[in-house]
Amino acid sequence: MCRMNLGTPALLEPRLVDDLKGSFFVPDYQRGYRWGAHEVERLLDDIQEAGGANYYLQPVVVKPMDDGRWELVDGQQRLTTLYLVMRALKAYMPQAEVHYDLSYETRPGSAEYLDDPREDLRHENIDYFHMFEAFTAIESWFAKQAKPNLAAYKLSEALSSTVFVIWYEAPQEPEFDSRALFTRLNVGRIPLTDAELVKASLLSRIEREHETAAQWDTIERQLWSPEVWAFAAGSSYDQAATRIELLLDTVADLESGTHIKNRPRFHTFEILRPLILSDPQAVWDKVVDLHSLILGWYEDLSSFHKVGYLVASEVATFFDLVKMADGRAKSAFDGALNERIRRSLGLAWTGVAALTYGSRKTRQVLLLMNVETVRTNEFSSERYSFSQHVQRLWSLEHIHAQRSEGLNTVDQWTSWLKEHLDALEVLNLSSEQRADLQAKINNALPSINSDSFDALHLELVELFSDSTDPDEAEGPTSADHDEIDSIANLALLSRDDNSVLNNSVFEVKRRHVIELDQRGSYIPVCTRNVFLKYYDTSTAAQQIHFWGRRDREAYLTAIRAKLQPYLLEDTPENDSIAAEVDVEDVA
Repeated sequence: MCRMNLGTPALLEPRLVDDLKGSFFVPDYQRGYRWGAHEVERLLDDIQEAGGANYYLQPVVVKPMDDGRWELVDGQQRLTTLYLVMRALKAYMPQAEVHYDLSYETRPGSAEYLDDPREDLRHENIDYFHMFEAFTAIESWFAKQAKPNLAAYKLSEALSSTVFVIWYEAPQEPEFDSRALFTRLNVGRIPLTDAELVKASLLSRIEREHETAAQWDTIERQLWSPEVWAFAAGSSYDQAATRIELLLDTVADLESGTHIKNRPRFHTFEILRPLILSDPQAVWDKVVDLHSLILGWYEDLSSFHKVGYLVASEVATFFDLVKMADGRAKSAFDGALNERIRRSLGLAWTGVAALTYGSRKTRQVLLLMNVETVRTNEFSSERYSFSQHVQRLWSLEHIHAQRSEGLNTVDQWTSWLKEHLDALEVLNLSSEQRADLQAKINNALPSINSDSFDALHLELVELFSDSTDPDEAEGPTSADHDEIDSIANLALLSRDDNSVLNNSVFEVKRRHVIELDQRGSYIPVCTRNVFLKYYDTSTAAQQIHFWGRRDREAYLTAIRAKLQPYLLEDTPENDSIAAEVDVEDVA
């Protein structure tokens, strides 16, 4: 934002369209009118869809001129379109009036053309052409309505009661550079945001404006740290132009008592503006306090991981956590976090152990397992990377696959067989057995079909199953199929990385995961531990290439140990949760 003479503060306020009055002068540093049918129809549709709720247009930025007119620094497209809309309303409501007029430094005749956008003159200059196209789009929009007269009445009513612009009235002082402000607003067509409007209003009224401006920039810079931002905001503010918006929105929500997920345009500014007018320092102190709260949670590894988990799993928002922390000492807040995690899981151990590939809470449990594994490592200051987490779509990966679902094409069959052919070297086969199997695969590949693939798939899955486990030595059974989808055979992996693993056996997947890790892919700690055979220390050396029943049992034991503080008691009532059908779309 351009610096201004703070002796005459800028005026920032919502203003109804029907209250726009006076003469607006469009200077020569602006381009001409360029809105087309798409922008016009979108504006009309948005106002209509607001259904009587307050609707805010982008700011109209003006500066007083010596002759009583307004220099229109930004907002020409909006005010010109609104003028044409109100001009079109006269066809349905003859009494409708426009309370302002527009004049253009480069094309003086445009003001007259706005009042009578004639088709025969539309090719005289480019502004006329676009004005006529916009006016035609407005007329067509009315014509498409089921009841055009009613639509016109409701639109007129909205313009006079619920449709606002953000009126930004800059000081008249000569040192306030209109061209510089116009350039700032229009480079890359970046509109003013809630944060910028709040900042301008705050700095024009607070006593220590330079100190506050420096604090603002420091807070913004610190919130741009990826790990700080991700654990507090998750993915909910991915499109935020500025990071301080999280704090401003929270102050506004705390004031109104309600967290708004899909925030209307300029809602935060509308809530904070009267508070700033009343006590700007109090508003700023609340922002600073929230920033300190974030940094305090970040520095404390226990709070960092529990807050980050609740935000990443979308169990709680930053607003929820701020309210939870209000009035609580650190130990009490930690207990409240534990209880919130426990309630969000809502499972006893029997319920966790019964989770499957299709269960809604399986991803949540595995995320908590990963977060707790990092958090409880007392010999490390490592953090779970919520920054990496929120950048990815996550899926459930079968640690060892015995099925061929999803393998339906010649290319998929060929790729699967070649990968498993390369992995034969790890099996305890005689040279004759290996050569025979290699020949069988190579002979089948040129003319592979469903029948020949299924036979080879079954044979290879049996070979890559743990032959040291009597329960698995016979190959896959119906009971094994149930185990395949159980949480004991599932790990978290990003969807992009998951796509390269396909329905492979453990050894092939282990090789892929190691390769992905070496290439720099983000592999969650527990997924890495699974494929490095971390959990079953007693048998890892003997069966490093297999994922058997003992591995699954050891994995479940580790999950139970990490989740124990958040599990419900194993009572008959809580155990019954495990039997409930709880399925999601896992495609």
